Amino acid sequence: MAHAYPPGQVAFPKLLKQHGYYTAQAGKWHLGSSGIKPDGEFLDAFDRTGGSHADGGGPGGGGKWVEYLQQRPKDKPFFMWFAAQDAHRGWDKGAKPVRYSAGEVKVPDNLANTEATRDDLARYYEEVSRFDHYVGKAVEELKAQGILDNTLIIVMADNGRPFPRNKTRMYDDGIKTPLVIHWPAGMQARNMVSASLVSVIDIAPTILEVAGLPECASVQGRSFTKLLAEPGAKFRNYVFAEHNWHSFKAYERMVRSDAFLYIENGLPEQSNIGATDIMGGPAGTELKKLYLSGKATPQQAAIFITPQPPFELYNYVKDKDQLINLYGQKKYRKQQEHLAGILAIWKKETGDDQPADLTPDWSDRWSNKALPEKGKRGTMPGSRRNATSITKPGPF
Repeated sequence: MAHAYPPGQVAFPKLLKQHGYYTAQAGKWHLGSSGIKPDGEFLDAFDRTGGSHADGGGPGGGGKWVEYLQQRPKDKPFFMWFAAQDAHRGWDKGAKPVRYSAGEVKVPDNLANTEATRDDLARYYEEVSRFDHYVGKAVEELKAQGILDNTLIIVMADNGRPFPRNKTRMYDDGIKTPLVIHWPAGMQARNMVSASLVSVIDIAPTILEVAGLPECASVQGRSFTKLLAEPGAKFRNYVFAEHNWHSFKAYERMVRSDAFLYIENGLPEQSNIGATDIMGGPAGTELKKLYLSGKATPQQAAIFITPQPPFELYNYVKDKDQLINLYGQKKYRKQQEHLAGILAIWKKETGDDQPADLTPDWSDRWSNKALPEKGKRGTMPGSRRNATSITKPGPF
């Protein structure tokens, strides 16, 4: 269940529409009160909406992407937002262009290495591959229309995969997602990887600049078009992330530099298991069984342990999986204090705070069964400081 968006928010596709673009959305909506059927205040940002599994898009939501491209007005530039249900739990029984067997799967060290976990991962990979299949179909259609080279394509994900210690967590496995950009006519660099930090809030200003539109005052990010020409250039010094309610009460904040990742957990007395869809799936269920048996490794047991660390610091260069918490070590005091200070500035400038009456758990953290509090909303972080009206981005 998503929060309704506060008044005054600007959907950047509406700006494109106002400047002559044809705008369309197909697939998962997930704005305001709806997850599938488009509704709410952002409908007017698009000339066409729909295309989910409830509207002919197939179980993955990619079935109408080619149709959208074919039926667009040919006398207008266009912006299309294709958001797949792939790969979201639960896994559907629809056709998959690529199939994987559980025996092919390598299980991460933090999960229980069982047949059920391997099968769960295989089904996830199948949905990722189906998404990739439909991206390929859209690319083929753009090529057939002769406009592929002059179409900016951005392929990205919204969070880490829905498995324990991934989605909803502040580590790279939860926050860092794929970002692939294709635009031969507008990019000097080809087949290159940029190590520069970028944030999802930088997507909108980048698209607006590419389209030749003026800057939008409510956009907090910055355009990273310079990286399209120079992938090796320096862009951001820091990126930030939040973990607020997702099935369970939460308040975590993260800042990441090129070399270090720093996390503050305002509710360390709680476990950090992830959402109900994660822990109710086969991998989550198998991990709970392993933990109950007393045979879980420290890495496998970490999400269940209370209290959780109130502060975490990781050296990304030496510890890419963020397994060794360096917080409190004298050797890293300088980096710790620096990032703690940067995060404090970000909180102040963006109006962030931790209310005492956050949204509570809606389900039991172990059984996933609904609690009497289900449906009750608490105070959103930042609402008492009018954070939705603040456009300062924090340190860059």
